[in-house]
Order: sequence, then C-alpha cells, then structure tokens
Amino acid sequence: MISDRITALRELMKREGVQAYLVPSSDQHQSEYLPECWKRRKWLSGFTGSAGDVVVTMDKAGLWTDGRYFIQAEEQLKSSGIVLYKMGLPDSLKMEDWIASELKEGQKLGVDPKVLSMESASGLKRTLKEKGMVLHYIDSNLVDELWTDRPSPSLGPVEVLDVRYSGESLESKLSRIRKKMDEKGCTVHITGALDSIAWTLNMRGKDIEFNPVFISYLSMTKDGGVLFIDPIKLDAKSKKHLMDKVVVRSYSEFEAYLKELSEKEVKVWLDPKTTNKWTALKLEGKPKVHQERSPIVDLKSVKNEVELKGFRDSLVVDGVAMVRYFKWLRENVPKGSVTEISAATKLEELRKEGKHFVGLSFTTISGYKGHGAIIHYDPTPETDVELKSEGIYLVDSGGQYMNGTTDITRTMALGPPTPEQIDMFTRVLKGHIAIASLRFPKGFSGKQLDAFARKALWDAGKNYNHGTGHGIGHYLNVHEGPMGITPRDAGVPLSAGNVLSNEPGYYKENEYGIRTENLIVVVKDEEFSTPEQEFLRFETLTLCPIDLSLVDRKMLTKEERKWLNEYHRLVRRKLSRKLDPETRAFLKELTRKV
Repeated sequence: MISDRITALRELMKREGVQAYLVPSSDQHQSEYLPECWKRRKWLSGFTGSAGDVVVTMDKAGLWTDGRYFIQAEEQLKSSGIVLYKMGLPDSLKMEDWIASELKEGQKLGVDPKVLSMESASGLKRTLKEKGMVLHYIDSNLVDELWTDRPSPSLGPVEVLDVRYSGESLESKLSRIRKKMDEKGCTVHITGALDSIAWTLNMRGKDIEFNPVFISYLSMTKDGGVLFIDPIKLDAKSKKHLMDKVVVRSYSEFEAYLKELSEKEVKVWLDPKTTNKWTALKLEGKPKVHQERSPIVDLKSVKNEVELKGFRDSLVVDGVAMVRYFKWLRENVPKGSVTEISAATKLEELRKEGKHFVGLSFTTISGYKGHGAIIHYDPTPETDVELKSEGIYLVDSGGQYMNGTTDITRTMALGPPTPEQIDMFTRVLKGHIAIASLRFPKGFSGKQLDAFARKALWDAGKNYNHGTGHGIGHYLNVHEGPMGITPRDAGVPLSAGNVLSNEPGYYKENEYGIRTENLIVVVKDEEFSTPEQEFLRFETLTLCPIDLSLVDRKMLTKEERKWLNEYHRLVRRKLSRKLDPETRAFLKELTRKV
C-alpha cells in the first residue's frame, strides 16, 4: 500500500537525518516522460500523471500538480494520506512555501541531486535559506532502496535518422552548436536532455515509451564530442555514423569524465533547466560554468524545410486515419460494441496502416462524457465505459512517424448536443480560430498571445486550466520548448519555423470535456511585413474535420465562418484522394459549408 511505502521512506529519512524528502516527477535527464525504471514518484504515490512532485515529512505528505491532472490526482490519491495541492490556483500553497511552513529552523529537506535541475535546486535552496532551513543532497535515491522490483533500464537499439528526414547532417549541427559555444567563449557544452541529444546526433531510440530517445549524456568540445551510452545499444551503422565525430563511452563513465573536467581550466556551458544539480556538483573545481539555455533547444525548435515537409506529409497520413476513425465510430457506436479503450485501440490500428508510422506519440486520451473533463484522462479496465449514441466524446491522440510527430484533439457529439454544449464548443472554436488567424509583430511570445484564445470563454465567465499551445518535436518528444502559448510561458519570442499546438478547451466536471487541437507553424507574414517591422502569422498544418453539429453558426463572425469553410475546403482537397469513394463522401458531409 502507498501508506506503507511512505512509512518505510520515513525510516530512511531518519537514517539520513532529514525531516522532509522531495520526490520530483523528473529523472536525471529532467525528462517530462520517464522510462519505467525512473518513475519513482508514481511508485511512491500511486499518481500516474506526467507532472507532479511529492514531499514527505515525518507526519504529512503533499503532491503538487497542474490543471491537467486535478481530477485525476484527486481520484488516485484517495486513501494514500497524500494531500493534493493544485498548482496555479490563487489559494493553493506553493510547494516551497509548504515545506518552509512544515520545517523548523535548521531542519533539512533531503533530495537526490540527480533528479533536481540546477535551476530548481537554486530556487529551492534560496527559499529554504531565507527561512533558516537546509537543502541537503543525498547521493543515493531513497525511493530506489525501497523499490525492490524496480525495472532495469531499457537496452533498446538506437537507430540513425537519415538526412532525408532530418534535413541536416550531424556535421552541420555540431558546427552550428560550436559556433554558439564560441560566441559565449565556452570550450565544452554538456547536455543530458535526451531529445536534444537525439536531435543533434540524428539518432532515435526506444528507451521511453512514445518518445524516440535514448538514455545518454553528450559532451561537445571545439573539435570533438563524447556520447555516454550503454554501448550495447549501438549497431555497426550507428557506430559508423558517429565515427570521427563523436567518441562513445559507457554511460557509467560519465561521473569519471566530470571528474576529469573538474581538474581542467575549461569553460563549460550548462543549461540550468535541463542539467541536474549532481552534474554541477561534480564539476566543482577548476572549470568556469556558463549557465544559459542550451543552444540546441533553440536550434531544434526552428524546423527546416525538410522537417516541415515531413510534418505536412505525416499530417496527411494522420488525417486520413482520423477520418476513417470518425466513420468507424458513426457505424459502430450505435451497435453498442465500442468502449473508450476499444475506440483508442481502433484508432491506433488505423494509424499503423499509415506510411512511416513508428508508434503513438502519447497515450491516447479517449474520454466519454464526464471522462472528457479529465484533461489527461487515461482509460483503464476499471474506468472504461461504453460509448453510446448520446453525449460528447473527446479524443486526444497522436503518432510518431519517421518524418514527423502528430498531436490532435477532436470533440464529437455522439448524439444531439445540448444548447450549453454547442455554446461552449463554439466559444472554444472561436478561440482556436483567433490563434490560427492571428498576425503579430516579430518578437512577441506565446505568453502575449494566449489571451486571444480565451476571450470568447472569458466573455461567458469560463476558462481552462492548461496552456493553449506547446512546442512539438520532429519525430521527437510531443512536448518541446522553449516556446509555448500559455500564461505560464517564460516569454520566449516565437520564430518562423516553430511548430506548436493550438488547443483551447472547456471542461465541465463529471459532465463533458471540449478541446479542439491542431498543429500550427509560425511563418513570416509577407503581406504585413515591412523593412521597419517584420510580422509573423500561423499556418495550420493539421488536416481533420471539426464537428459542425456542435457549432452555432450565428455565434461566429463572418471572418470566423470564412476561416472554418476555407479550412474544411483544404481538408477535403488534401485528404479526399487518399480515401475510398464511400469515405470520401463521408468527408464531404463532415466538411460542408457553414
């Protein structure tokens, strides 16, 4: 039981002389989605969401997560003794403040420095120090001592991504990274961010479900590089690909390498958001440390023309699967044979038939009626329900293709929708169109654009507890920085070539959820740009019908109706030739003029 695990953890805390212990959701690579062997917070708390940190004291325990998981966390934490704290709400106590309120002066918060980023460690240490408390690093992870049947790390093979998909050679990428290093006077750049490593090396792996990355560290110097990885993952092709550019050393040798560096007069670039505190501690000595966002993060976020073509091609394949799925739902839901899980399974089967399909990009969110209000709902055999010819169904899904990554959400009425549902769906659609058709000056960030997506909901006194858009990788992680469209964005300016999601929503607890999500790419606005001021706009990439039975035409402006009709005309033109005659007629009906 969860309570037994927490009790056992408290015994280890006594041994270490700490009065509180932090178990974040991250691993030593600061990954959002983790390999099974490092899902420590999930094992300790029973909460399965991708974001959430647990703190245990000698008599209390709390978990902090964001709006995507409020409903899910409340359900999964029942009887655990762990109290849920809802991040982002004005009356919810922040984790740092809660720790400071629970500990006494001089007491210690213990944490494994490998699972805490440099940035998080700095902020936490500062907050505790102000209260006279101590952040205490423990090299051995206490959860690992208790988790006796912990899975072993993956030994999945690493594959080379051909330049016909990546659009840029390994040599070119290393050259561009070294140029950025030179500008900062850095002789070494170390990254543990797995998607950054995969992008840089034009390689993909299988170590984390849905994310084609591989467990490793990468160090780049002015004239070389070292990849720290379990060598068993590399075949002859991979070794040849890296030859004369990057030396391969065992993953277990990374600590010894840091010790070697610590004795040299070098300047090392570390990204404080993605580098764990343990790495920084091991480098204490002669090196100078330059702390700044990794140049790889920005380079990776600007997609080249080959990558963008890959996105467009994969989204045609994805759109065909979605239209076939909608037709399958219409034909099978009335028969009474479809559940949330079987529907998700069918969608995966249809995607598998598509060209260059590798796997899903995340667990399909298949939520009927009240389950649709659980923003990141993951149906289980215990929660699975049958879809019927009534109510609203929300499906958020995506695929990994050799030439792109997809992420799409559609909300469908399986029976006659209520006036309230039509009103809310149309308001969400208005917000979606507002972002899709927005034109804005270069230099603006997603944080400055987010409110456009929410205005129609705000006009009705409604809102949603998640960001409007996230960056997305190219055959990589479905969530990618540094940019986003969210009130909590760091304010990173959007650049031409950034690919993001556009996904406003509305959720009525225990009744229904609404979200409409397309992928969009930032492009230069040739019409509005002048020599004095460059403007940007979004181009919608996703090709899939939007359920018109949920749209109140009268609530849309003339410009919004024009956008919707033009979008559906594009969907019809791009997908029709890929469909059989019967499905083509079905698509024509779904994309009729409003």
